[in-house]
Amino acid sequence: GFMTRYERKIFDDLKSPHLKYWVPFVWFGNLASKARKEGRIRDSVDLQTLMNEMNKYRSWCSLLFGYDWVGIPLVYTQVVTLAVYTFFFACLIGRQFLDTDQGYQGHDLDLYIPIFTLLQFFFYAGWLKV
Repeated sequence: GFMTRYERKIFDDLKSPHLKYWVPFVWFGNLASKARKEGRIRDSVDLQTLMNEMNKYRSWCSLLFGYDWVGIPLVYTQVVTLAVYTFFFACLIGRQFLDTDQGYQGHDLDLYIPIFTLLQFFFYAGWLKV
């Protein structure tokens, strides 16, 4: 619904080895210039503001394209995997409850399985897999 059939045909017929995100920006620039010449945009400052905002949005799209183009090196995923498992084992030991036989005030409940640490690990491990 963003393009007419004619525009879609022109867009599809354009041969480019990369993404064609920039084509609608060129169309927008041409239409804005035409609108200024026809008097639909009354002031050049308004046209300049429109073009500046369009160029800002286009630069964000190109930045996103750059992130998509460059893959994450394998060593980063290995380091994050090691960090998640190390954090889990450190938390497994460090978050144990105190011994209730010692009579510590406010520590009446003693759980043998750290449920929240396990939930946190499942969250981090699932996030890592995504």
